[in-house]
Amino acid sequence: MINILAVDDEEHILRLIKNALEKEGYHVTAVSDPLELERMRLSDYQLILLDVMMPGKDGFALCGEIRELVDCPILFLTAKTEEADLMKGLGIGGDDYITKPFGIGELRARVAAHLRRETREKKQAVSVGGVQFLLKAKKMRYGDREMDLTKSEYAICEYLALNHGQVFSKDRIYEHVFGYEKESDNAVITEHIKNIRAKCQKAGLEPIETVWGIGYRWK
Repeated sequence: MINILAVDDEEHILRLIKNALEKEGYHVTAVSDPLELERMRLSDYQLILLDVMMPGKDGFALCGEIRELVDCPILFLTAKTEEADLMKGLGIGGDDYITKPFGIGELRARVAAHLRRETREKKQAVSVGGVQFLLKAKKMRYGDREMDLTKSEYAICEYLALNHGQVFSKDRIYEHVFGYEKESDNAVITEHIKNIRAKCQKAGLEPIETVWGIGYRWK
């Protein structure tokens, strides 16, 4: 059974999440006090939902602390609409966000999309322009250096590189990487691309080109 951890200080939100996802066959652990995570074995969970605005310790702080301990997708639940706040969460290791108020259908679809991505089979390694992709391990190497990419960043790089030369819109990238079509989440891809570029530049690599008004392509 897939275990999901939901952390939110609003009990009615936790009940909604638990009821909606357990009907899909998932096991959901609902936590209203973020400090409880210090006593939990987080590696038991295949996906974590974190509310951003919580007393004591917010979701961004929690994500920064637990990202080194877990490899699973982390999705923020946020009422914040300011781009700077949302991008902060993605920059510290979050994979995606769901804006409150959200519908049960959207919640189920987004969770299912991220879980599908985690179980997607990868069988081989390929090289594109001197960059090696270890498809099964979901790792990217340049020379003798392994790039420190999050799963979402790696997935974007793999998608663009395996289709190098082609231009993809932010919507198309989001749909492929996360398996869920939602046009309003362009900012997620923008921030992930920015983070990828910053990490690649440190290795002397500039693989992603912006095609203004259209999207991105792997050079």
